[in-house]
Amino acid sequence: MQKRLVLDQQQIGIILRRFCHQLIENHDNFENTVLLGLQPRGSILMDHLAPILEEISGVKVPFGYLDATFHRDDFRRRDFPLKANETKINFLVEGKKVILVDDVLYKGRSVRAAMDAMIAFGRPQKVELMVLVDRKLTRDYPIMPDYYGIRVNTLDSQYVVVEWANQGQAENAVWITEKVKS
Repeated sequence: MQKRLVLDQQQIGIILRRFCHQLIENHDNFENTVLLGLQPRGSILMDHLAPILEEISGVKVPFGYLDATFHRDDFRRRDFPLKANETKINFLVEGKKVILVDDVLYKGRSVRAAMDAMIAFGRPQKVELMVLVDRKLTRDYPIMPDYYGIRVNTLDSQYVVVEWANQGQAENAVWITEKVKS
């Protein structure tokens, strides 16, 4: 299987710090801002981002994890049932500026489902999207990130794999790989 490194650990660290500085520039003291990591992989990115944001800004920004499994458009179309992840939101999003955080933006379907799921926690004032990797030429929905780490051109025959050291990998990295043909 061919594997091409797109981001290494150092580059990911730089991107996470850049995200934090961009958020500080765009959100006055985070008084009305919350972050939601999209389960399952956006929550891992959120766990890396939140402590860096607190370190740089000096503000503990409320964050949670949002599962959109039951809001997906393919939920009932699969041969096997999807396994839901935990939604953990200890605040209302009513009237808040919400930043949805995910690792890879591909078709846009997960983000659309997440916006549907988020409404159960209130109507936000504004919603922004932050992704580590934007697969820019593959959208099914007109969804674009407000913050992105890197934009890549990929084929449908490829995967973008995000690896995290705290998830058992050697180090943080982003790879483009070819899908295994069956």
